[in-house]
Amino acid sequence: MLRRIALSYPLRSHPLFIRHFHRYYQPLSPSQTAVILSGRHYLRLLSTPTNTTLRCISSQTSSDLVSEHPPFVRIYKDGRVERLAGTETIPASLTPQNGVVSKDVVYSPDHNLSVRLFLPHRPTELVTGNNNKLPLLIYIHGGAWLIGSPFSPIYHNFLTEVVKTANCLAVSVQYRLAPENPIPAAYEDSWSAIQWIISHSNESGPVEWINKHADFNRVFLAGDSAGGNMAHHMAVRAGKEKLNARIKGTAIVHPAFWAKEPIDELDVQDGEARRRVAEVWEKLVSPGSVDGADDPWFNVVGSGSDFSGLGCEKVLVAVAGRDVFVRQGLGYAEKLKKSGWRGDVEVMEEEDEDHCFHLLNPCSENAPRFMTRFVEFITG
Repeated sequence: MLRRIALSYPLRSHPLFIRHFHRYYQPLSPSQTAVILSGRHYLRLLSTPTNTTLRCISSQTSSDLVSEHPPFVRIYKDGRVERLAGTETIPASLTPQNGVVSKDVVYSPDHNLSVRLFLPHRPTELVTGNNNKLPLLIYIHGGAWLIGSPFSPIYHNFLTEVVKTANCLAVSVQYRLAPENPIPAAYEDSWSAIQWIISHSNESGPVEWINKHADFNRVFLAGDSAGGNMAHHMAVRAGKEKLNARIKGTAIVHPAFWAKEPIDELDVQDGEARRRVAEVWEKLVSPGSVDGADDPWFNVVGSGSDFSGLGCEKVLVAVAGRDVFVRQGLGYAEKLKKSGWRGDVEVMEEEDEDHCFHLLNPCSENAPRFMTRFVEFITG
């Protein structure tokens, strides 16, 4: 069954994802670095270097630069990758913040990867004496497979609000980033984290929160942008490999699905805009891909892959009308509906919003509406 929620704004088919990039295509001077603060992109002047990393960045000359890919990365001759955004972090805290506590746990010592766990300081079940455990949300962050982490202010604050409102336990997954670790590293890490979460359900110590509070009959997968893409692939793999848990739902938010050719007449037609999206995948994320932007990892809708075994009971597909990926997201929902999969599909479309608006501008008029529906998907 397919349900669709749409808001009454005029639909615009603008490649805002690409236009968003254009704002940052100007080169940075050696005395500047790009940072994320409170969900927004700023340039910060470095009149006095504050740490070794920043001194290293500012000491590079233009002759050391191999290629530049704003707003994501610069690549230098010595192989070093400088990330232009998504590097700001916020520490976990056992002191309640907005009614939520958090902590980091290493799940992959080989790759030095962690998850960040979020728990209501006083879960409703414990306050009321109800023995029922909490829904478990496994979240995969976005960032074009190139930037971002569970420790960034954007995702920390977003999941803190989700956990507080939904009264759930959330586990935010770190994965290896491209270009140092091209695809499929991010997918393998995300799957490894999911297996780790499920397999540690009966242990104490650092993962006691999972054992004590997680209801493995109410597991939800979710992600935005590149993370939305990966959430789909994780749900497919969960269906094939039969996890020892019940995945109630998968929330696929503004998913980064693409193809060499437009999916329909309303999809992005501008060849240069399409090339720029494809270039991120082909030159940085998965340079070894034979099919380029038609790689089945990226071209989910048109790749011919089978959705019928998707390993969850319901799917929420959230799209934004001014997002470059909007038609792919809508096409995904239609393909899932027709695939023979027996779950429920709901589409939430914010017609006058841009890619990941709820993260980049959480104070916007429509962000609370998105949050309400996202929480309802977990609690309903």
